[in-house]
Amino acid sequence: MNSRQLAQRWPFPRHKIFEKQLRKAAADWFKRKGFSIHPRMPYCLRSWDEWKNNIILKEVALYIEDFKERCENDGKPFPLHKYVHHGLSSQAMAFNLIGPLIIRSDFAPLIQILKKKNIENLKQITSANFEYEDRAVFNEDSGQPTSIDIALKNGDEHPIIFIESKLVEKEFGGCSVFAGGDCNGKNPIPDKQQCYLHYIGRKYWELMEKYNEAGRSCRNCFTACDFS
Repeated sequence: MNSRQLAQRWPFPRHKIFEKQLRKAAADWFKRKGFSIHPRMPYCLRSWDEWKNNIILKEVALYIEDFKERCENDGKPFPLHKYVHHGLSSQAMAFNLIGPLIIRSDFAPLIQILKKKNIENLKQITSANFEYEDRAVFNEDSGQPTSIDIALKNGDEHPIIFIESKLVEKEFGGCSVFAGGDCNGKNPIPDKQQCYLHYIGRKYWELMEKYNEAGRSCRNCFTACDFS
């Protein structure tokens, strides 16, 4: 068989087909609910202000709204994504999957999944937080700090497991400095002072070296991670 014939027998669905199916499912769900939709994208709500209609359970939407308000009152901004009203929003997916577990204080299903994935040192989960951030970790003393989609705790002050949520995204974002043309992309870098983010005090390179496995994986990959 030639390449065209073999291509027809490829056993795995293509990403564009997967995304098309998700768009149809989201559009159908919004239509059934009678929600206002974007004039050109039926799989997206009409405006960002209607993001709560992208959350399946009203209790979860109310929890997110209340949690966001409490964070902001404490001086900790809670970043609702620009496209949280989009039917294929990864943040909305995380809210819909983990939100019900949080409001019911029942993390047994999540623990079961994590154990099947051979996550080590997992005894229990007592709480979960969306959009967890800690400016001290990378010394992000200005701007929007690195935000983790979901942080799981077992009663201690610090999280034990971090989860990054992706639905249709094809990759993780790259370094914004490199993307802006202000970095030559050397990885590893011979002189850390040549890295703009290291120069202004961020601790990304230091932590990659401290945690050897992360350092090795990053040095073997040309693409820098988006910590900025």
